[in-house]
Amino acid sequence: MTESTISSAGLDERRRRTLFRAWHRGMREMDIIYGKFSDSEISKLSDTELDQFETLMDLPDRDVLMFLTGEAETPTHYDTGLFRKLKDFHTHDGPIFG
Repeated sequence: MTESTISSAGLDERRRRTLFRAWHRGMREMDIIYGKFSDSEISKLSDTELDQFETLMDLPDRDVLMFLTGEAETPTHYDTGLFRKLKDFHTHDGPIFG
């Protein structure tokens, strides 16, 4: 699955844009991680959380994947409540695909 499962019709412009961006990363693993998280959480994120999510999506996908998997230490300024929510959402108990 590499496409959103929710309609963006009820979302404001910023959330529609963020949802689209979450599913179109360029790195399939991050499409799935960000995309599934967005499908589940985008309408519930506060403006501050949305700011933090957009900041993460500005980083190279490989860097964020390494932070999420523990391959690299997460820099303090990216270790936000939103980052921890994203990390908790995708537990890495199995393969990302599937």
